[in-house]
Amino acid sequence: MQDLVNAVVELMEEEALELTRKYLEAGKSGKEVFGAYQQALAGIGARFEKKEYFVPELIMSGELMQAGTEIIKPYLTAADSAGGEKKLGKALIATVEGDIHDIGKNIAGMMMEIAGLEVRDLGVDVPVQSLLEEAKNWQPDIVGLSGLLTLAYTPMKAVVDGLKEAGLRDKVKVIIGGGQTDEHVCKYVGADVFATDAMVNVAWAKKWLGGK
Repeated sequence: MQDLVNAVVELMEEEALELTRKYLEAGKSGKEVFGAYQQALAGIGARFEKKEYFVPELIMSGELMQAGTEIIKPYLTAADSAGGEKKLGKALIATVEGDIHDIGKNIAGMMMEIAGLEVRDLGVDVPVQSLLEEAKNWQPDIVGLSGLLTLAYTPMKAVVDGLKEAGLRDKVKVIIGGGQTDEHVCKYVGADVFATDAMVNVAWAKKWLGGK
């Protein structure tokens, strides 16, 4: 399925989705076709690292992968659910209280899902208490907090403080994201790392959870 991999990496959406349907209808398993998208993700990441792709291309690739995944999902359910394939880990993500920007969060979530994580997205403008309750109940490996506005940093810090109070901080990695996040913001919030693009999220997740 190298032609599918190439079409996704080259961001040729119409061709990629057509090939996705063709392979599934020809009898390829959802898992196999999904694997082609995972391979393409690595190729997109490589281009991003080489500065051949930038944020607009990441947005396009995220949308393409989301469309492809929607086509594949019914086949994954039918063919692979009985196998109970183990996920790499669990990631809880949200845009924090006071902020409604979600493009970066959505791309990061989709990339992590494609990379093999189980992702639970709580949406935007999510109250601190809601995030903490979900973290306690779902027990994620990673908590991803997104916010484009500077006012998002205070609720991000409140989430990290809440995780400490609940005795969960040592059991979960916290990554923050947003165009204005940097090392100083990361230290203020008390997060493990910050990321300004989706591929960094995936790289850290794989490093933390032992993925290759």
